[in-house]
Amino acid sequence: MLTRKAERRIIDWIQNREEKSALLVSGARQVGKTWLIRECLEKTESQFLEINLIAEPELIPVLEKVRTVDDLIVNLSASQNFHFEKGKTILFIDEVQEVKELVTRIKFFVDEGSFRYILSGSLLGIELKSLRSAPIGYLSEITMFPLDFEEFLVNSGVQETTIQYLSDCFCRRKALEELVHQKMMKHFVRYLVIGGMPAAVQEYVNSFDVAKVNEIQRNIIELYKLDFTKYEEENRKLMLIAVYQQIASQLLKQNRRFFYQDLQKGLRFERVEDSFLWLASAGVAIPVYNATEPRVALNQNKKSSLLKLYSSDVGLLTCQYGNAVRMNILMEDRHVNLGGIYENAVAQELNAHGFPLYYYNSHKQGELDFVIEKGFSAIPLEIKSGKDYRIHSAISNVSGNPEYGIQEAYVLANTNIFQEGKITYLPVYMAMFIQDDVKLPILEPIG
Repeated sequence: MLTRKAERRIIDWIQNREEKSALLVSGARQVGKTWLIRECLEKTESQFLEINLIAEPELIPVLEKVRTVDDLIVNLSASQNFHFEKGKTILFIDEVQEVKELVTRIKFFVDEGSFRYILSGSLLGIELKSLRSAPIGYLSEITMFPLDFEEFLVNSGVQETTIQYLSDCFCRRKALEELVHQKMMKHFVRYLVIGGMPAAVQEYVNSFDVAKVNEIQRNIIELYKLDFTKYEEENRKLMLIAVYQQIASQLLKQNRRFFYQDLQKGLRFERVEDSFLWLASAGVAIPVYNATEPRVALNQNKKSSLLKLYSSDVGLLTCQYGNAVRMNILMEDRHVNLGGIYENAVAQELNAHGFPLYYYNSHKQGELDFVIEKGFSAIPLEIKSGKDYRIHSAISNVSGNPEYGIQEAYVLANTNIFQEGKITYLPVYMAMFIQDDVKLPILEPIG
């Protein structure tokens, strides 16, 4: 069984009986939502009824007609042969996107107060506008992602003391013991192939058989494509599949920017924009938008028509490159250009940490792989897979430009930790410690 960070948050909600909200656990398909919710309910010895609206489609017309808690309980009690206990039973509705009206009605169910509710569903096909229309205070939301690198380490048997040591070195900008650094790089190289999809990681932990992992990943990719055709309008299905399949080839290019004409000659951004947004909302792709200036606030400098698109899971990405590339990754063949793959792993990590992602490109300054807002500053990041990681004109130019007020910049590469002026060189796996830990204050009333 895998250890997940979201477990503590779900258990906290279950154990807080004073919580006057439903719990919504969202995320892409196959990221482990159902399994983790069930595991948390069983660990806390909760009385619960689980229904899955994809596995039990006969319940969909029943729930579509539900307007009150009495309707809900009477119908489910009869169809599931289950006895609800007021004040005790938790109703877990999985794949709730099949009857999305339930999300908007949850206010009334919570207000009634007899039972508690956990809703789960992939973002595939969910109308986010409807989802967010539930009144504030009635939904506590947790978004799940594929396992990040720290979760991968924990489930690979790396001890908590080792992870704490890595964190301390990151915080103090102190070089790691070389043996530890080399071991972490080996884990990272494996992560590039295994990725963070729970089924793939579980197979890796159980058997270490990459062929079996590869089969699981291919099945997930085909499942995603099937979902595109299931949930989207007829005239957009083929474009969604085309965009998704292009991610891997686009990341092999020098600057990684998504080139629309590779989909169709003469294609303009306006024709494909909805597909990018749909894939991002579904949680299967990570967009990185161009910022015209590397300064706070990046969103105000955003140019939506220029973007890079990464896979939500680096293992699914490398699966699409085939066995030869994956063997070269595992053998640590330095002749293979892994720039786009490294970038994808970092994008995946930062996305899971809640960072909106941007890149910057200027004829005079050069191109930055990523720019994020951390605290109250813009932080440029360069991701290097080769030995020339100290060659980075863009990050040097931007950091030295007083207009941007850059206090620190990161180069993530196959290196130990050291600093040169404003630039901190980090092992690429230390993206797992880049967090925005600045919290806004609670203000005192003005007398």
